[in-house]
Amino acid sequence: MITTCNFFFNVYKRVCLGFGSGSGSGCESGSFLYMLTSCHCKGSCCVLQSSLLRTTSSSVFFCSAMSCSVRAKTRLGMESNLSVHEVLNTFDTLSEILLLLPPEETYKLILVSKRWLQIISSPFFRHAYLARWKPNFHLIGFFISNTSYVGKKHVERVRRPRSESSMPLLSTSSLGDEVETSGALKKLGYYIDSSNGVLLCGRHPKAYYLWDPVTRKQHKIPRHRVHFEEVCMSLITEDCPVEGFSYKVVRGECVSYAAQSSKVRVEIYSSKTTTWSYSELACNEAVSLTPWTAGRVIKGVVYWYATGGKVAIYDTEDEEKRIDVIKLPKTFNYDEQVLGESSDGCLQYGWSNKSVMEIWELEKVGEVLEWSIQFKVNFKAMWRLNPVESARFSTRTKETQLLAFFNQNSDSVFIRCDSHICVFDVKTQRVEEVQYQGRGSSFVWDYCKVLPYFQLSWPCCSSSLLEEGNQ
Repeated sequence: MITTCNFFFNVYKRVCLGFGSGSGSGCESGSFLYMLTSCHCKGSCCVLQSSLLRTTSSSVFFCSAMSCSVRAKTRLGMESNLSVHEVLNTFDTLSEILLLLPPEETYKLILVSKRWLQIISSPFFRHAYLARWKPNFHLIGFFISNTSYVGKKHVERVRRPRSESSMPLLSTSSLGDEVETSGALKKLGYYIDSSNGVLLCGRHPKAYYLWDPVTRKQHKIPRHRVHFEEVCMSLITEDCPVEGFSYKVVRGECVSYAAQSSKVRVEIYSSKTTTWSYSELACNEAVSLTPWTAGRVIKGVVYWYATGGKVAIYDTEDEEKRIDVIKLPKTFNYDEQVLGESSDGCLQYGWSNKSVMEIWELEKVGEVLEWSIQFKVNFKAMWRLNPVESARFSTRTKETQLLAFFNQNSDSVFIRCDSHICVFDVKTQRVEEVQYQGRGSSFVWDYCKVLPYFQLSWPCCSSSLLEEGNQ
């Protein structure tokens, strides 16, 4: 345990002086000046003598960031000793202090004491922290999904060779290495979706599982009630400070566009009710979901590809049973296309062909949803700015394509050139290769979807529902 007085002193000093320059990180700029004058060690207790000076008034003010009335010495002659032990063991006060520190520092503070661990690990603190700070995501690796192995209506469907893994992972991290070598993925069937590190996998239509890479536990989802021949599926995870971890599995039926149906049948499994619920969603036009394609979930809203160059939008929290569709800005059968979530929580759509890549964002203008282009990149021009990588990847003879988005990040995208996966930084126009473990050269990339697998770095939720093991 870290128990030195200097450690407490430094944490308190950083908060009082206002950590960082951003809004909400410390006391109001220019209003308060804390003079921490001494730290007197007395066994396990230390006392900070502080002076609170206000340069514009002789009134006594209190630091709102600490959520408590701290008496201090002022020009009016008031003085008081402030016990660090008392301050740091007040739940509300310590929570407010820790909320001011960035993730790369806060997660280390669980080593200070059991009390600090309890506060930082609490769902209330985690919920408040993620509301203040942008969450960080750690790339575990890339799943390779070959849709020709799933479904029943595809004429081109083939049987997977026994030598080929049903859910291959190209690991980019130590956690990914452990997951891949453990053999746990072999028991889970095919990759379907993931949310904050929790995997949704299965063998359609027999069984579906959730799997947590941290606890290495799997949770079998109860058998669904309605059979869909072809489906789209998405996973929604929630972390409520009161109810804790919960999830939903959403299944949407995919029917032929020739049927000209304006309804979509869906089933939702909720961990809160432990049951499947069936609904028929109405649409104002004919709609046909594209089976076995990777959708996107943003704040409980599910986005699925639909035939005719459209995307279907289904708000799972809306009591009105409806599904909307919106035309994609550009789409052709031979293009690569991906969905993602921007930094500000909007739907991103990207497409690429042999020469260019475009990124669009779905914005709400008044009451209307409209696509707004974010940037366009010519691949030849991009490689000219990165001559070393261009020569190493032989880009003159090999095609470049858009691969995937980062999670809640608008500044970078994943691209691919042959079996090389790279990060393209939109602002700097730089290309950097992503090193991964796995036999990337053994895949027929044209028939595979490459899906980045992210985990919420910190503070991650405790998926207690998955800790029960096999069910």
